[in-house]
Amino acid sequence: MLSSDPDPEKAGPGIGHATTAASSSDEGTAPALSTTEARRVPSLLRHLNKYVEGLAGFEARGITRVLPEERQAPSLASDIQVAVLWFSANISLNNMATGLFGPLVFNLGFLDSAMCCVFGGLLGSMSTAYMSIWGPASGNRTMVVARYFMGYWPSKIPCFLNIVLMVGYITLSSIMCGQVLSAVSGGNMTIAVGIVVSVIVTWIVAVFGMAVFHHYERYAWLPQLLVLFVLIGTAGPFFDATLESIGEPATVSANRVSFLALCLYVPNSWAAAASDFYVYYPENTPKFKIFLLTLTGLWVSFTLVYMIGIGLGTGILSNSAWADANAVSFGALLVESYSGLAGFGNFCSVIVALGVIANSIPGTYSAALGCQVLGRYGKAVPRWIWSCAVILVVLVCALAGRDHLFVVFQNFLALMGYWVEIMIVIVLLEHFLFRRKEGFDWARWEDRSYLPLGIAALISFLLGWVGAILGMYQIWYVGPLAQLAGGSDVGMFVGCGFALVSYLPLRWLELK
Repeated sequence: MLSSDPDPEKAGPGIGHATTAASSSDEGTAPALSTTEARRVPSLLRHLNKYVEGLAGFEARGITRVLPEERQAPSLASDIQVAVLWFSANISLNNMATGLFGPLVFNLGFLDSAMCCVFGGLLGSMSTAYMSIWGPASGNRTMVVARYFMGYWPSKIPCFLNIVLMVGYITLSSIMCGQVLSAVSGGNMTIAVGIVVSVIVTWIVAVFGMAVFHHYERYAWLPQLLVLFVLIGTAGPFFDATLESIGEPATVSANRVSFLALCLYVPNSWAAAASDFYVYYPENTPKFKIFLLTLTGLWVSFTLVYMIGIGLGTGILSNSAWADANAVSFGALLVESYSGLAGFGNFCSVIVALGVIANSIPGTYSAALGCQVLGRYGKAVPRWIWSCAVILVVLVCALAGRDHLFVVFQNFLALMGYWVEIMIVIVLLEHFLFRRKEGFDWARWEDRSYLPLGIAALISFLLGWVGAILGMYQIWYVGPLAQLAGGSDVGMFVGCGFALVSYLPLRWLELK
């Protein structure tokens, strides 16, 4: 993925150089379009594509496998970058907002909220860290790897869901950026302007691909971290660490489970994209090293911003100025929390707002790759064009939904973790029980005769969703099992249980 020179175009011979005459096999240089596919693309678009892919630092490669001889050499810098990537991408405003749900939505005290966020974040980070190990091992993107576990056709379901997930998250991030910039300007700048600023920068970096993306993430974390420390210093005195949970013991227990699950969902949502950023790593990179570095970057970043969000949530309950600002928007709350620093506080607010760009870039990159994985026609369209399409959808959704962020955020977060964790259960079972000795032929990523049929995975995935619905506890729906659990959101746990119990016998029958 990265070396001392992080440009993947220099990682090995032929990486990312698109040709229209080569085949899309794993032999030789990896093209962006085959001859047959290229004929379907208008001539003008082909010329534009050739020009864009010739730009310095541009990654032309899409979902085509990165061959072992095309990988970069191992280095300490590339190892460090694994953790830095995830840390930089996730010390962002949108993740901080999740922490508010502990005190404000689930009526949990500071200690209960903190414990839930630490351990929920750990579990979610472990899921993503596990999925990240397949990047170096296979040279394939995450949703291509999913074909080896769920089959060629069934794997398109999580692929589509991941596109929706990434677009939704980027949309929320863009709206939050707009809220902060609008609040800093005293309302003179509309939220729409901030959305456009966030989207444009995200678009530029995501279109260029891996090299520019990693350069950006390498340095984006430093100003973010500094202004977050300033926020802790200026807003920390208003945090109420003595706040107690409210409700009967059974209610408090149910709320703890719900908030823990929520804190798990957010880092876990990266699992369906985790391998995308490691395909240029050497094939023999130790899986445990990738796992630990990814886990470190994710868990540390999420714990930091979760705790700040929890602190802000406790402060809202005792600080009327914060409560009034939060009634306007979360962005206004952030600006108010810096208010003691006057102009410098506004500067810090702007830095925090722009930090969502680092969170949106990998999501845009992954969503574009997912569009290629959906089918051969999608694969025929270059990755950078899909990035443009994703950004356009995000822009439209953000501008349309900018006045209803908190409601959308609350409902969207509820669904984000269910299907990802169900998919991971299937991957774990297939990996350790059915393929532990046999292994995988990663070069046959498009060979449907080699890939599993996927009937067992499909049925188990759908049954997992049935379990998730039965255990779901949301404002707009409460499942019967959630009611039996005292009103806690046990959808993910029930869904994973359904998938676990059903996959083993179904997969055994499928192999017979």
